[in-house]
Amino acid sequence: MPILKTRLHELRKERNMQQAELAKLVGVRRETIGNLENGRYNPSLKLAMDIAKVFDTTVEDIFTFENDDE
Repeated sequence: MPILKTRLHELRKERNMQQAELAKLVGVRRETIGNLENGRYNPSLKLAMDIAKVFDTTVEDIFTFENDDE
């Protein structure tokens, strides 16, 4: 089953951005950002696109699927 991997934490740290800041920019709660970073939540397409826009990159650059073959 594929697992969603994210570079969200890395991108936030590069920009010295707190989870709460990003959450406010994309209209979700801070906990949602934390859950995304920890792999406990898969974003909707709209949320993924909103996050990509904040970081001026593509959804594919932030979120990727890896196969869990174990």
